[in-house]
Amino acid sequence: MIAIIQYNSRKLKVDLTQPLDISISIKGSDSNVNAWYLGAPKIQPEVFDGDTISVEKGASVNFNTITFNPHSHGTHTETVGHITKKVYSINKYLKQFFFLAEVITVAPEKQGEDYVISAKQLQFAIGNKKREALVVRTIPNTKDKKSKQYSHTNWTYFEEDAIKLLVKKGIKHLLIDLPSVDREEDGGELKGHNAFWNTKGKLRLDATITEFIYVSNKIEDGCYMLNLQIAPFENDASPSKPILYKIIE
Repeated sequence: MIAIIQYNSRKLKVDLTQPLDISISIKGSDSNVNAWYLGAPKIQPEVFDGDTISVEKGASVNFNTITFNPHSHGTHTETVGHITKKVYSINKYLKQFFFLAEVITVAPEKQGEDYVISAKQLQFAIGNKKREALVVRTIPNTKDKKSKQYSHTNWTYFEEDAIKLLVKKGIKHLLIDLPSVDREEDGGELKGHNAFWNTKGKLRLDATITEFIYVSNKIEDGCYMLNLQIAPFENDASPSKPILYKIIE
């Protein structure tokens, strides 16, 4: 199934039968990826009058209740509402779902006790390319990112100037394989989040950050069409399923 997409003055060809899923699923297990000091998500059948509503237990249907936090338990996409008093729902403010994206790979730099992603690194990786979305893969890139317990690990984060560079370059959708663009413990400053959404000026209401992705090593750096899918939650963030499509030359 080949689709031709008119993007500005370019015609881009993609094969819709060859999706590249860069999301991490949510499962009711201690092996689920995790951050922010919460326990594992729960996926459990409801119990009514002592009867467990599960086909395995003799019921006619499966009827599970799922308990999770989108920020802690898997790939999620968030709006500026994540850091503002006013509610900005992802379901209301993400209105377009296909974007031209660049995938880059970055080796975080050691800075004291931290590992950071700098503006210099991003400038080198992106150059003068014009993209709406940026997918950042950090190395080492191992499969344990899908199950890592990030709490109290002082994970890699973006320097404020790095985020400002992305804003200057017109990146509206930033996708990262980390729990946050900011340092795990930063005293609530959230410099990266604030810079990305321009909270000191006109808010970038149509800009999103997607965290906890996993980009397989089989996916090469370069230009892709991104389909950023969300669940219709009226919340600052929603579980999401970003899909890349390789552009056929």
